[in-house]
Amino acid sequence: MTTPETTPETNYSHPDASVRHSYPLAIQKAGVGPSFQLLMRTLPYALVRLGILVGISIATIIWIGSTVGISAWLGARVHEVVGGAWMIGGFGIYGYVWYTIVRYFLYLLKCGHIAVLTELITKNEIGNGGENMFQYGKNVVVKRFKQVNVMFGLDMLITGVVRAFNRTLDFIGSLLPVPGLKNVTKVVGMVLHAMTTYIDETIFSYNLARGDENPWRSGKDGLVYYAQNSKEILKTSIGIVLLEKVLTAVAFIILFLPAFGVAYLMPGSSTGIWAFFIAALFAFNVQTAILHPLFLIMIMTKFHTCIKDQPIDETWDARLNKVSNKFQKIKDGIRDWDRNNVSEKPPEDEGIVTPPVST
Repeated sequence: MTTPETTPETNYSHPDASVRHSYPLAIQKAGVGPSFQLLMRTLPYALVRLGILVGISIATIIWIGSTVGISAWLGARVHEVVGGAWMIGGFGIYGYVWYTIVRYFLYLLKCGHIAVLTELITKNEIGNGGENMFQYGKNVVVKRFKQVNVMFGLDMLITGVVRAFNRTLDFIGSLLPVPGLKNVTKVVGMVLHAMTTYIDETIFSYNLARGDENPWRSGKDGLVYYAQNSKEILKTSIGIVLLEKVLTAVAFIILFLPAFGVAYLMPGSSTGIWAFFIAALFAFNVQTAILHPLFLIMIMTKFHTCIKDQPIDETWDARLNKVSNKFQKIKDGIRDWDRNNVSEKPPEDEGIVTPPVST
């Protein structure tokens, strides 16, 4: 008898068929309600991420405060050059640790969360109902570690293609709830930017749900499916932009007054500046750990429900080729992956073994 960790999964990927996938879908309707329910079911992931981000923020405040304080002391007691060098070195070390270690760890955590969400979206249970969500997320990341790392780099190409494609769209203004809005161009820009921050994570979810061993191939097909359904998906993005701005502002206001208490402990006399910085930092944590997953789930569920049983339209392939050369790089990646991993492919009649597929 197999365990949830070792149960073989059916391969739902059909790269040569008109409909590229056949994975089940437990969520039949996208919207704020179903998305909020999914967020609550995976709340431990969001809370762990929030705890990590708060810890990083506290470390950031301490690091910046000590760096600035020691730099000022060295500048006054030793030499201004020494003080300046200390500040540059302190910020340089922080930047290196953030971009090379912390950011990658948070990415892996997000991948685990997306894996769990995808499992719930497709099957409404985690690991056939017998596996802890953190263990399941870890298993997916470990078993598909090579694909996960490819997606880390593929994200930038996908984002580039989405941004280039979105610039060609001319119907965004008609989707806005307020006709004749004066700053329509600015609002459209915010909507398009919001879309690019979620579609790469949604395509990772599509890769997991589909069970494709070639992340470049499912990435390419995911982009085509996004282009086919961009109008419906961007309708959801309108609500996301409005909710994001309002809820982030509320979080900032709530956190601003307590931030003054922390600001009094910081060096210098710029209490107001420190309070603003601390409140903004913690509001960003709430947005990243709680609001971002909610909005991501809204986009994910809309995407999965839109493409259910939907044949792919190859004309969008040619259009994406025209708007961005990054799309051709993704297609080149498909061939390179197949060539480099040909010995790892299992026989077709045995299917592909993937973890129980579900930012």
